[in-house]
Amino acid sequence: MGFKAVIYDIDGTILNTLNMNMYPLMRIIKEETGEDWTFEQVLKFAPYPGMKVMEELQVKDKEAVYARWVKYVNEYEEGAALYPGFEKVFPAIDQHCLQAVVSAKTAEQYEIDFCSKGLDRYMAAAVLAEDTKKHKPDPEPLLKCAEKLGIAPQEAIYIGDAFSDYQAAKNANMAFGYAKWGSVAGDGITEPDYVFERPEDLLELLIF
Repeated sequence: MGFKAVIYDIDGTILNTLNMNMYPLMRIIKEETGEDWTFEQVLKFAPYPGMKVMEELQVKDKEAVYARWVKYVNEYEEGAALYPGFEKVFPAIDQHCLQAVVSAKTAEQYEIDFCSKGLDRYMAAAVLAEDTKKHKPDPEPLLKCAEKLGIAPQEAIYIGDAFSDYQAAKNANMAFGYAKWGSVAGDGITEPDYVFERPEDLLELLIF
């Protein structure tokens, strides 16, 4: 493998969290505006970091409304599901290089959605919402992760499903792998270094 580390986004990349995020968001919009939005209408917010969604919706108390959305997400019965294939991918890549996650999730969400499944045992580092002042598409979270791993940004590849992931990787001078299986909007992702149709395709990295 040509990379010393594979760094992953979480939502829409490792975990299918679409329903558990979007249906509670529809509830938030109803409470804040009285409007009934369809699932298709809120999908445009799926790739956005949480606080950016609050800004786009122009809610009055962004922090309080965001906290309520997180509460509804954590209470959503369906929960977060691991995309099929990662049960093979993580142990295989673990034999060859470091793995880590960079996500806009809070530490609490990370514990509930990710650590509860035992997936953190494969990760040498995690950079979450509280760990940096700036967030994707700013490169700070990816640069912080590379620093934690003790590598140069050019020695890692970032796997993500959203335009903000793509921008962050480019801004960090890091290779980008487009996770198409979880992407709801590929607009702007014009020159990814790799395109992966399903999680198992990540194993192709082992032959480069």
